[in-house]
Amino acid sequence: MADPRFFVRSSPIALKKLAQLTGAQLAEGANPEQLIEDVAALDTATPSQLSFLDNPKYIESFSHSRAGACFVRAKYSSRAPKAMALLITETPYAAYALAAQYFYPNQPAPGISPHAHIAPSATIGKNCHIAPGVVIGEGCVIGDDCVIGANSTLSHAMLGSRVIIHRGVHIGQDGFGFAPGARGILKVPQLGRVIIGDDVEIGSGSCIDRGAGPDTIIGDGCKIDNLVQIGHNVVLGKMVVIAAGCGIAGSTKIGDGCMLGGQVGIAGHLTIGKGVKLAAKSGVMTDIPDGATFGGAPAVPIKDWHRQTAALIKLTGKKE
Repeated sequence: MADPRFFVRSSPIALKKLAQLTGAQLAEGANPEQLIEDVAALDTATPSQLSFLDNPKYIESFSHSRAGACFVRAKYSSRAPKAMALLITETPYAAYALAAQYFYPNQPAPGISPHAHIAPSATIGKNCHIAPGVVIGEGCVIGDDCVIGANSTLSHAMLGSRVIIHRGVHIGQDGFGFAPGARGILKVPQLGRVIIGDDVEIGSGSCIDRGAGPDTIIGDGCKIDNLVQIGHNVVLGKMVVIAAGCGIAGSTKIGDGCMLGGQVGIAGHLTIGKGVKLAAKSGVMTDIPDGATFGGAPAVPIKDWHRQTAALIKLTGKKE
């Protein structure tokens, strides 16, 4: 159970309404009027709580769980305890997310802290939450229903609606632009902006530099983890997911629906196609076509990376 000092839980909900909310189908024998009071993990859930099975690694926990109800794929339903009501879906984790959002909306109340510093020329949309220590610079535009976490700074930035910026994020600072020459290393003025679409979430400690001339663009629905660096002129398409510790160098374009594992590094001026997946710690130094999966440093097609790993193991005489 979530600690009530930090999280306010919504009222119980009937299984039939949970099914409607999530698009899941109640399995035969489930009581549509059964009330669910909360969500919990498989191994701690009680008969009044809801859980989920997404990874088959946890089938044994599922088989012994005391959860009153569970989201699960049809092919695993036979492993459920007899007392458990099943909500059948091919996307159990997504269904669980929707259910958890019902119980714990967890959206801070709208309002601007008196300890925030907002330039007079900045525009703030409706129902925004702006925490203490936030600094919003001249001319910035913040859309409706945005959340700006404590001690974040924004300059030269235009945000869409429903953007969530966690604590200590920095957006719109100078990009890393320098021109070596006879007179030394000259700073290149960074004259662009950061444009952030709707429904974007940016994790704590991340930095997004403004463009050098063109804008840095973060597309609708992107989810960016903690401690991510995005350089000037980078363009992220829609629904790009970036795990913690990644770095993307300037002027690289990343297509819709890409997924970057933790600590991926991408060199500048590259084009990463739509739907590309990059394994953790990949070092990307070339363009990647649509739909490809790459890994390693330098990054290569994932099968080639596995072959390289196997060959290295054989070369060193290690069996595992």
